[in-house]
Amino acid sequence: MRSASIHRRLLAASFFLCALLGLTCLPVAAKGRPAAPTAVSTSGLTPHFRNWLAANGYGGFDFARTDLAGGSYGGRQSDADTVVNQPVIFIHGNSDKAIGTGVPGQSGWNASIQYFLSQGYKPSELYATTWGPANALFSSQQYHSRENLTRLRAFIQAVRDYTGAAKVDIIAHSMGVTLARKAIKGGPASDALAGGSYNLGPSLTSMVDTFVGIAGGNQGLAACYLSGPTTPTCGNTNGFYPGYLLGGFGPYGVSAFLTELNSSSGYEGAYRYSIWSSADEVIGYGCLVYGRNTCRIPGQTGERGFSAAPYGHFGCKDLTGYWQWRMVKFHATS
Repeated sequence: MRSASIHRRLLAASFFLCALLGLTCLPVAAKGRPAAPTAVSTSGLTPHFRNWLAANGYGGFDFARTDLAGGSYGGRQSDADTVVNQPVIFIHGNSDKAIGTGVPGQSGWNASIQYFLSQGYKPSELYATTWGPANALFSSQQYHSRENLTRLRAFIQAVRDYTGAAKVDIIAHSMGVTLARKAIKGGPASDALAGGSYNLGPSLTSMVDTFVGIAGGNQGLAACYLSGPTTPTCGNTNGFYPGYLLGGFGPYGVSAFLTELNSSSGYEGAYRYSIWSSADEVIGYGCLVYGRNTCRIPGQTGERGFSAAPYGHFGCKDLTGYWQWRMVKFHATS
């Protein structure tokens, strides 16, 4: 009886994770669950960083996200708090947030931050902010919007300037991967709901040493060609719509955002890595979209792949702190 109850809860969790992207996914019997991450401070950005943001023109972005418990992380304690390691910026996925507080599907970057701290990093070298409402009820309404892109781009610039570092490292998960890639790439974009065409500005490539994309939908999402471009998340303008085949040829009608994003490669940073799993219950089993691995970053330097639970969509983030650290610190995948 107890085993059956646990099994039902695991199946329910799988459905919930799929719902975070506003998708319809097939259930999977989980073989393992990520260990609960060690407690990480939910007090948000330090007063020192908040004061600096306000004094340097970033106050309007509300990077602290004080409306949420766990809305942000990072910053110096004082001017004497020196930054030694290259700063790492963590960018979460759809409906997640910077720091998890026990809500299912919102594990945040707790496990990764705790691992980096165990390897000698300080809070003044680790940064995260929350984009979006951090509410699964609105997951299908999230897309690569002007607001999200300009916000994350400004956060990258702010952390680099605040820490005085020559370069930063970026680790992104799920929808955060494609948002971060465009924030770095810069250039022209369009958002019909926010005034139409706009320009993000010049590329930030020179600011980024290592970029790690975890479980991203770089070629779109399989569930979106099942549902069609019916929601903002799966949209064919700024969503994850992967297009359609016609007579065995294609895909045609791929999301305009993804088409532009993948029109060139190598701009995410000096070193570019992906972490993914063929057992990802949100991206789709095999991570395949029309025979291509959507989790791989075009022009990537290397990767770390998994093929079974507990390395699903969230396990790829919460259980890979060691490989994330190896990638940004040593440019290694083992």
